[in-house]
Amino acid sequence: METEYILKLPRLRPDQWAIVQHQARVKTLAMGRRWGKSVLAQCVAIPTAAAGARVAWCVPNYKNGRPLWRLVERVLGPLQKAGLCKINKSERTVEFTNRGFLALYSMDNPDSIRGESFHLIIADEAAMISETAWTDCIQPTAADHDADIILISTPKGRNWFYREFQRGLQAQKRGSDPLFTVASWTAPTSANPNPNIRAAALRARDQVPERTYRQEWLAEFLEDGGTVFRQVKSRIRDTTRPAGAAGLYVIGVDWGRETDFTVLTVLDANSGEVVDLDRFNKIGWSFQRGRIQNMAQKWGAAVILVEENSIGAPNLEELQRSGLPALPFYTNYSTKKALIEGLALSLERGELALPDNPYLTGELEGYKGEKNPATGRIHYGAEEGQHDDCVISLALADWARVHILEMLQLVGEAGAEDVTERVRIRAF
Repeated sequence: METEYILKLPRLRPDQWAIVQHQARVKTLAMGRRWGKSVLAQCVAIPTAAAGARVAWCVPNYKNGRPLWRLVERVLGPLQKAGLCKINKSERTVEFTNRGFLALYSMDNPDSIRGESFHLIIADEAAMISETAWTDCIQPTAADHDADIILISTPKGRNWFYREFQRGLQAQKRGSDPLFTVASWTAPTSANPNPNIRAAALRARDQVPERTYRQEWLAEFLEDGGTVFRQVKSRIRDTTRPAGAAGLYVIGVDWGRETDFTVLTVLDANSGEVVDLDRFNKIGWSFQRGRIQNMAQKWGAAVILVEENSIGAPNLEELQRSGLPALPFYTNYSTKKALIEGLALSLERGELALPDNPYLTGELEGYKGEKNPATGRIHYGAEEGQHDDCVISLALADWARVHILEMLQLVGEAGAEDVTERVRIRAF
């Protein structure tokens, strides 16, 4: 007598179920964060493989696949105990006794899928998978069995995923093609009825830059690059005030020497006004530190946030030895992204007031975000041949303003070396 096993999968919502039931062979889903993309995928992939089909679940990189693999192990664990499938953790594959097969493929090694063939292919966070991996490695595996394909992702610019999405829309407008049926869907995060997720989407509207909100939460396809800072001119005010005027002053320092400039931006953490800015180059480090010390004394700076990379590290140590309240900011891809997007958000919210300084406003208006098609990452910077020293200095000052309470605590609680380590640990 056969024993029946029930797979414990989430219940799909009506909108998700309508997509699953649609006849299209290629389905492209551009959805906001937490809409339920991966839930839909698992509710298709796991039962399809358990029924005897070959299924590929493709993700951008190994890390992206961790939560999906944990889910596979949890759902199929009882079947493995019953001897109906074999789960290989190291290979991230599941083989069923009825010849069904499920594998999780990481597209940071796209060659791993070459030579395979499948009945169902799911590309999770497809917009982050390179076009080469899609066309040269994933698509050919659909040929043998005329496989169904589900592409699911939050938009990441207008890359190949965008073109597949547009292809599905056009097919739906002109009517289904019986030989190669494609269809596309899009929905914002708020389409998920979970009240916690809807509340998170509402909060995000005020907590992230407009561009990020539109792409990540509204699922809009935006141009790959573009101006990062908007409404710059509308933030210009007369921010002049006499030195020594009441305020809680922070300074952002971006280093330069020959072609680049060292820029000091003084910001009142209480009012958000940029009260002073000094921009210079082609002078020695000791003279540069002297100008920082003079600026700090002029305004009674409570915190000086200094870029620590390369030339910044020894200069930071000297500033700290001089008794200045200097803290490090180490710049890498992740911290720079947070720094720039934080500044964009502060400007969009109207939390900052800028002086009518042509160097500052020019750099802000010319600052760009460009998408790397291979990695899907947005890289921020000035146009070739232009400067971004004022932008970084202002961003550092604004970061100090936003984190002022914790920074004041760090400055006051320990010696310079200890403070430096604590700031690094806390990912400033």
